[in-house]
Amino acid sequence: MTKLKVPVSSEDHVQGPETAEVTLVEYGDYECSHCALAYPIMKRIQQHFGKRIRFVFRNFPLTESHPNAEAAAETAEFAGAHGKFWEMHDLLYENQPRLSGALLLELARKLQLTPAALSQALEDGQFTAHVRADFSGGVRSGVNGTPTFFINGYRHDGAFDFADLLQAIDEAIGTTSSSARG
Repeated sequence: MTKLKVPVSSEDHVQGPETAEVTLVEYGDYECSHCALAYPIMKRIQQHFGKRIRFVFRNFPLTESHPNAEAAAETAEFAGAHGKFWEMHDLLYENQPRLSGALLLELARKLQLTPAALSQALEDGQFTAHVRADFSGGVRSGVNGTPTFFINGYRHDGAFDFADLLQAIDEAIGTTSSSARG
């Protein structure tokens, strides 16, 4: 089994308690259609497990096939610097079909962030190093596509549908859910 090489730290974007029974790390790309499909599944998984799960998102923009992915990741990091990472994360996936520079500025406005400051941060590459560190950590951990999930430090090589992830998480924490309906 492939192991997560970069442990979860204060540098990560995390939802859920540090004491959760399971930590689910996603390496994702905001322009990846598979990641967009995984987005509502992650919401269901989090709802199903509640405080028993800690969800971590790391950037893995596949820039060769997704020209807006890195700017989107840097926009999420910009929002995170203002305490709004998860709000931007959600808006990026919910608006993925319209992903563009103009959308990034629109979403910044929607979150009451300054579009001019976002533009300057993107131009200056203020968050490039963070995004690339996430990417590099993913490569070292065996990530070669998105989305890639790690459950309690081990790569999940199965499907990322709700039932499969539910089963894998249950196995990782030694329980069995009564159903996959969530």
